Amino acid sequence: MALLHKTEIRPGKLELLSGWLPAQSWYSGPSEPEVSRVGAARFDDPAGEVGLEIILVRVGDGPVLNVPLTYRGAPLDGAAEFLVGTMEHGVLGPRWVYDAAGDPIFAQVLADAIRNGERQAVEEVHGGGTVFVREPDLQLRGSGSGATDASVVELSRTPQAVPAPGEAVLTGQWAGLDAPIVLARLIP
Repeated sequence: MALLHKTEIRPGKLELLSGWLPAQSWYSGPSEPEVSRVGAARFDDPAGEVGLEIILVRVGDGPVLNVPLTYRGAPLDGAAEFLVGTMEHGVLGPRWVYDAAGDPIFAQVLADAIRNGERQAVEEVHGGGTVFVREPDLQLRGSGSGATDASVVELSRTPQAVPAPGEAVLTGQWAGLDAPIVLARLIP
């Protein structure tokens, strides 16, 4: 279960992504993008230390972009090139936000989700003395491939492909999308 806090976060995720996206080799939009959220869902870190989120965004009327993020309470050694930025979380304090492609915890959790046919975590939101379960606006599902542990995870940054039969993938589906599409693959 993903434990979330209803609080203020500065700067916001979309603000961080607006500054980070133009420097990415796979991004082809404007240099000063206005980023909007398409959908997001979370996975659980088994150790409960790292926030793991798959977030899909769009710049203007461009394609949907897959920008998974991890949130950490301290810098990740050796991952400076994957740092999206830092934010101040109203409950947790400073958070270092990384492109999840460079975070080993995300890679392991994502590979396990694909292998085991897992879905996104239940999102439990705490704040103001109340607790509620938030329905994700992105439905994730691993294919249950049974692939070996030696696989490498490959992200689809502009997801469009429908999964092939027997393919070891994580698919996503959101409002307005007729069928799930591939967000990540396990490559042997």
